[in-house]
Amino acid sequence: MKIQQHVVKEGVFRASPHADERPDSNDISLLVIHGISLPAGQFGGPYIDDLFMGCLDCKADSSFGELEGLRVSAHCLVRRNGEVIQYVPFDRRAWHAGRSAFKGRERCNDFSIGIELEGTDTTPYTDLQYEKLAELAAAIMLDYPDITLDRIVGHEHIAPGRKTDPGEAFNWSRFIDEVRQCVKRTTE
Repeated sequence: MKIQQHVVKEGVFRASPHADERPDSNDISLLVIHGISLPAGQFGGPYIDDLFMGCLDCKADSSFGELEGLRVSAHCLVRRNGEVIQYVPFDRRAWHAGRSAFKGRERCNDFSIGIELEGTDTTPYTDLQYEKLAELAAAIMLDYPDITLDRIVGHEHIAPGRKTDPGEAFNWSRFIDEVRQCVKRTTE
């Protein structure tokens, strides 16, 4: 996977209105992994895309009422079939982390890249998602060298007590091993 001008070459790009300029566009030093499904536990529909694009019909499902007026995005979404959709160029600030802190530094959106996985805390993620996420993470690490393996976290780690994703179903050791393999392949 390659990144060109802050956008994944092999992915689909859709510009979300829910983004802005970073305070320092050179300060990109954290990768945050999320999990999302809309409605909860359902996969493959248009609703995640609609949410990130700002056009979610909050009457389409009874659970969407709490999303009314929410302005949120991620840099990328990895669907269960491995499709990668990018909503915000990596040099811009996506609105994915909310109230958050990493190693005493607050406002993680300012210095992080956010990747959403289509899933739930308790549903195993797919092999294709691990494969594409590892390729994406390795490409990000090569383009943004301040992001190292110890600076890849879950939403649950930067907003404990408020967020639980990507959850217990996410296999961190498998993911990190796959990232290492991808980095090794691209640097050989």
